[in-house]
Amino acid sequence: MPLLAWQPKSGGGHLGPSLRHLCLVFLVGLSACRTAAVKPTSSAEEPGTLRYNVTFVRDPGPGLDVEVVLGRYAPREFLFTMPGRVDTVRAYSASGQVRELPVQEKGVSLPADTRFLRYHYALGASRRGRWWSFSGGLGQGEDWLLAGRSWLIRPRVARPDIQVEFSLQGVDAQLPWERGPGGIYRITAEDLVDSGVHGLGGRRCQAQLTDAVLDVAIVGKLSHVDDAQVCEWLRQTAEEVKKVRRNFPHPRVTIVVYPVPHTDDANVFGTVMWSSPPSVALLVGQDTTLPALSADWVALHEMLHLTHPAILPRTAWISEGLATYLTEVARARSGKQSPERSWHELLRGFQLGRRQAQGRTTQEMIDEDAPPGIYWVGAYLALRIDVELRRATGNARGLEDVLELLATQGSTATVDSYGAAVDAVAGRPVFRTLLQEELRRPAFAGLEGLLEELGVTPSPSGVKLHPARDSLLRDALDGQNAGSAQ
Repeated sequence: MPLLAWQPKSGGGHLGPSLRHLCLVFLVGLSACRTAAVKPTSSAEEPGTLRYNVTFVRDPGPGLDVEVVLGRYAPREFLFTMPGRVDTVRAYSASGQVRELPVQEKGVSLPADTRFLRYHYALGASRRGRWWSFSGGLGQGEDWLLAGRSWLIRPRVARPDIQVEFSLQGVDAQLPWERGPGGIYRITAEDLVDSGVHGLGGRRCQAQLTDAVLDVAIVGKLSHVDDAQVCEWLRQTAEEVKKVRRNFPHPRVTIVVYPVPHTDDANVFGTVMWSSPPSVALLVGQDTTLPALSADWVALHEMLHLTHPAILPRTAWISEGLATYLTEVARARSGKQSPERSWHELLRGFQLGRRQAQGRTTQEMIDEDAPPGIYWVGAYLALRIDVELRRATGNARGLEDVLELLATQGSTATVDSYGAAVDAVAGRPVFRTLLQEELRRPAFAGLEGLLEELGVTPSPSGVKLHPARDSLLRDALDGQNAGSAQ
């Protein structure tokens, strides 16, 4: 996702500098179900299927009327992945009986004779708390960005064998899934666990790569950047991702861009949601400019999260550390900035992390799991792993090879499977030895020695790069040796 002015670069989410003192969380209101009709809009044809009929409504305010039609053997236990925005649902039996059921923290249990359920989800935001939340939606009129996991109820046990038919009417919508004939999305209950970033209304453009497509929804008006320029900016950013992977990680990704009113910051917030396929939310200042967007790092950081599997359970020092480190690697290799500049940004971040650590060990920083330090501890460990891989393989292989290997093993990984991939690429045990060494000593304790070996010297006028024991490894990392960058 995101970051503040201390700047790790965002998968958990990343907030821009204009929001340092701004406390915003978007809270949705709930209105009563709008209809008491007994018959569902359409029925689930198969006994075990679910049919979602969703309608965007405008009066008395924008919202979503949701109806879920249950097949005879469909589940009767439901919940919201992100609860707290819907208080009640109405369950309708085949005989016409209507029951109003409260939504508890653990969800809602439907009576066995329930034929379908309905609820209303009001779109709208209010100010409360510190962090951006898409739960109530960001937008106005017919143009909205929201998180599917906040408004879509789903089976408590979301098995992949439960078939789901899904339709959304009343507004043009961009969802992570591909729409089939008749405007029907055919997915599984598993796809509803994290149903990604949703864009309602707005405008569409598409960025084409040789091996992938980015479907982009722009839900709001940018003052100085047109839609074609937005898509080209995102296409160029996606090309930078390919500097650390042989191909773009997914054949199709959806991105929802929301222009935040009354700011010109290029980076307000960004996050990846692990829908299938993944989807990305980017919040940019309504008054930003194309040069500011091109110079910013957040879109690249979020797309770099796509290069690694989802780490389960959440392990920020790996996921955020990889994206933060690879942001500077990719920008140097693509020519977006000089190698010296990339090393400067890394060292600036490491010093920021060291100040937060205040002499504590790497293990203590990982246990605390607090930004920005956890991003930069993770980035430092990613650098150390990259260097050790190149030392072990005669500079033939590096961290990008670990990503390629993990991509063949599925969409999720654990700390152990990540470590096993590092060892497999190295050809010998590297991961646990390195990790045990770093965990017990003060965070960043080995930084100066590593920089000396790589030939990286900070100075008041900027970073100087010079020949040293491992300067050829450094050249491979930052792209000065073009042959080893890919």
